[in-house]
Amino acid sequence: MLADPFVHPALFYRGDREYAAATTAFIREGLSAGEPVAVSVPRRNLELIEHTLGADAARVLMLDMTREGRNPGRIIPGVLRDFADRHPDEHVRIIGEPIWPGRSATEYPACAQHEALINYAFRGRRVTILCPYDLDGLDAEVIREAWLTHPVLRDGAGERVSDLYAPQAVVDGHNRPLDEPGDHVALRFDRRNLAAARLLAGEVGAEVGFADARLDDIRLVVAELSANSLDHGGGSGLIRVWRADDRLVCEVSDTGHITDPLAGRSPVDPRVPGSRGLLIVNLLSDLVRVHTRAGATTIRAYFDLPGHASR
Repeated sequence: MLADPFVHPALFYRGDREYAAATTAFIREGLSAGEPVAVSVPRRNLELIEHTLGADAARVLMLDMTREGRNPGRIIPGVLRDFADRHPDEHVRIIGEPIWPGRSATEYPACAQHEALINYAFRGRRVTILCPYDLDGLDAEVIREAWLTHPVLRDGAGERVSDLYAPQAVVDGHNRPLDEPGDHVALRFDRRNLAAARLLAGEVGAEVGFADARLDDIRLVVAELSANSLDHGGGSGLIRVWRADDRLVCEVSDTGHITDPLAGRSPVDPRVPGSRGLLIVNLLSDLVRVHTRAGATTIRAYFDLPGHASR
């Protein structure tokens, strides 16, 4: 059996010097081989890489992960696949850093699941995705789960195979019931009052300060989630909407069961007919959390309130 051409190492580092040395060596190796290279890391680290690369930085696609990957569910379709699919006949290198100090406890489960799902999304592809992990800034549990989601580990001592590699355990381990919200508004919907779910989200969104295009995004996300409930979730559902700290949360639950772990994470050719509901939700939301099991699915879409930009 041929080895999988996809390579997905975790890079464990301490401090700026180790980070810059390891990431730029990875980039320059790719550039020397004539490979397309993209980097999507938090802004501060992006600037560090750009400074260290010097003139070579102009040959690399540079993306701020705090914006492009604010929602971890967007990273595979909107960042990684978007770049790799532009170069279908070449080996591609990408640095992606979706987990950094400052990611909240609400965001982390989606980040960990994302790291696990990369292994399924790129199986058989000529792609190498290097994922840095800050040993000084991240919790020990985050580092432990990096061993589960990455088949290869790199640090200052070299490279080795992870003897804990088990990505499905991370996907399943974070597929947990979501905490109950506090004060919220709710509506049960079916085909007779489907539009009311979208209107409810728009009304609450406007009350907390959303307007114009972003308010349209909220309505569209809820419309897609509620339509999925009609088509795949038993023909009805429940929407709940509330403000949680600096975010608006729109939750739709029904009796469906999402069995495809990459649902909503695969780009769709616009010429191909079919549903794009969960993909649209991931592309437009600032965070998406999902709990699914036989007979019950809950999806929460989070939207950062105006004036509360990503960290």
